Parts: sequence; C-alpha cells; structure tokens
Amino acid sequence: MRWGLFTEIVAMSWDTLRSNKLRSALTVLGIVIGITSIVGITSLLRGFEESIKDLIRQIGPNTIFVQKFSGISMQSGADFDKIMRRPNITPADAESIEQAPSIQVVDVMFGAGGMSTTRERLYYKNLRTKQLAIFGTTDRWPEVNELLVESGRFFTSGEVQRRNFVVVIGQTAKQALFPNEDAIGKRARIGLYQYTVIGVMAKRPSPGFDMGADDFMIIPHTTYQKQYGIRANLLARGQMRSVQIAAVPHEGVSREQAMREVEEIMRVRHGLRLDEPNDFDMLTQDSILAFFDQITQAVFLALVVLSSIALMVGGIGVMSIMTITVTERTREIGVRKALGARRTEILWQFLLEAVFLTSVGGVLGIICGASIGLLVNAVTGFPISMPWWSFAIGIGFSAGVGVFFGMVPAIRASRLDPIEALRYE
Repeated sequence: MRWGLFTEIVAMSWDTLRSNKLRSALTVLGIVIGITSIVGITSLLRGFEESIKDLIRQIGPNTIFVQKFSGISMQSGADFDKIMRRPNITPADAESIEQAPSIQVVDVMFGAGGMSTTRERLYYKNLRTKQLAIFGTTDRWPEVNELLVESGRFFTSGEVQRRNFVVVIGQTAKQALFPNEDAIGKRARIGLYQYTVIGVMAKRPSPGFDMGADDFMIIPHTTYQKQYGIRANLLARGQMRSVQIAAVPHEGVSREQAMREVEEIMRVRHGLRLDEPNDFDMLTQDSILAFFDQITQAVFLALVVLSSIALMVGGIGVMSIMTITVTERTREIGVRKALGARRTEILWQFLLEAVFLTSVGGVLGIICGASIGLLVNAVTGFPISMPWWSFAIGIGFSAGVGVFFGMVPAIRASRLDPIEALRYE
C-alpha cells in the first residue's frame, strides 16, 4: 500500500471520528475500559511485586530454610492432611544440621511459620502496641538475614545461654512506644515478663501500605522457651508448633551441595526410606521468588482474561459501527471503484479505519490507566511500576481488536459490486 494512500485513509478515519463524536465515543468505550484495567492494574501489580521481591531479597541468597511445610507444598498439590501430619522440626534437627561439613551457621526460629506464629503486645508505661509477631532465635540470626540493626545491638550468645529477658524490636513497636525518644535501655513488658530493649531493627521494604513487615520483635530462643515453655516444649507430641531452621553454607561451598547434605541429614533423622518423599520443606531465596512469580503471573493472566471481556464488548461495537459505516458509504465505495480503486485498497481503507478507532481507544486507555496508577500512588503511597511493555500490550491489544473485528466489514466493503453500489440510495 502506498504511503500517500495510507495518510489519506488516516485523515479520512480522523474525519469520521470527528463527525460522529458520540457514536465513536460509545464505540471505543469498551476498548478504553479494557486497556485502562490492563495498564492501571499492571502498574499497581508490578509495583507491589517489586516491593515484595525487595522484602524477599533480604533473605541471604545462600540461606537454606528448613520447615514443616510452606506454600510450595500447597502449590505442588500435596494432600493437606498429610502435610499437617508431618513431624515437627525441632532444635535437635538444627544441632544435627550444624554438624554438616558444608554448613557454617545455623539459626533456629521459634514462633515462625503461619499458624505457628506467636503474637503478643509490647507494653511501655501507659502505651501498648498492636499484636506483634514474637520470634525466639539464636544470636546468629543477623548472619542469616540481611536486615540490619538500626540502633543498639542484637543479643549475644551469653544472653541466649543465660535466658536473659532482652528484646530487639521492629519499627512498628518503635513508632508506637518510643516515637520521640531513644528506645535502647527502656524496660517494656511482654505478657507477665519485663524485657530490656537492646536494639531496633531497620525498616523493612514495604509495598506502601501496612502489610505488617515491621510488626515483629525478637527475643533469645531460650527465653522464648522459658516464657512459652508449656507450648514450646511440646514439639515432640505432634502439636502445631514447629521451629524454622536457617542454615548458611561455608564460603566457597555451593548452595546445592549444602542443600543435599541438609536433606540427607533430615531424611535420616525422620527415618525416611529411599522411595519416600521428604516430609519437610527446604526453601531458598530463589525458590521463594519463583513461587511468588507464579502467583503474580496467575494474577496477571486473570487480569488479561477479565480485561478481554471489555475488549470483546468494544470489538463487537467496532464491528457494528463499521458495518453501519460501510452501509452509509456504499455510494462512495461505488465511486471509488468506478474510478479504479482495487479491492485491496477498499479493504485497507475500512480495516485501517477500524484499527485507527480502536487505537485511539487504546491511547486513551493507557492515559487513564497511568493516571489511575499515579493517583493511587499519590494518595496512598502504594508503589507503582509502569514497564514499557504494559503500554505496548495496550496498543497491541487495541490494534488487534480493530483488525479482528474490523475484518468482516472491510471484506464486505471490498466485495461490493460497483454498479450495485452506485445505484444504492
């Protein structure tokens, strides 16, 4: 198709759009809604995804987690009853893992892991926090996490051995109890016990709204067992409570080798035969990121499917309007054919008009979607990300709708007999 003909068709399409403003607006409304939802929700979803990934990346890249079950077990389709009947992970398991040649650091965390999470309020004078997750760990916890202590310090191995009542708090507790004063050295109460605040953790990445990323406090695991002894020491009886083990391999040792050794130790301790699957989960930063990617991809696919409904409605509107346009311009088609216009030129004329119409809807949808994302970010602080491919998808989808639904009217126009077209009233 010649460039001159192309520009002429675009100009005719624009004139048609201007001369039938209300009809054109109603025609592209479905396209605008569909593209707005794709671009707007994609920007919010991507922003949320990047924030969560920043949070996950605080886990050391070589850190190996061992726990009773995780979302990966659920995602793989494992039977829920069998998962719940798995043996609990115990501190004795951690002691065995620590003897592995490839393992340098092992940490045990009490109170972590979904339904096993312990929650308490922290009290200071006449103030109190909301329910916060309380974890019992060893002094090696900072070595298996990349979260830094903002002020003060973490507890020492001596404090762990002596079961000292010391606590390291997150930013939520800091802002609730000590917004205008130094928290270090203050005495605060957890349950019936008085604790000394010795450290405040740095703020964790957040998607812009309260997901509870900083809703935690950490105490020595020996103190945790002392305070929650009845529940914490029932691990061998098949209770819901289970510990989480984190292991870091020696420098120069591959994570895969360390995982093989940890897996072998756990299988031996649990008495598993060669043909029996693991009755525990092993997680790494990569596996958690991959699991989260699967979730976000499923959400994005659902978004595309829902948006396609609006695009389909808009496409049907485009087909109807283009069919009416062909009928209204039947004499014009006859004149053009009488003057020598070929069938392909007529087809391209009406097909490009449909594509132009839907592309205008696509551009408006991109503007509306981006505006919604920016507005939400400005009002709520929710993070957004606008990758170029979301705009490309918006334009591509809208143009594709024009091609698909504009093809039938365009073919009908190209096949009109010039003599019959000239006689049309």
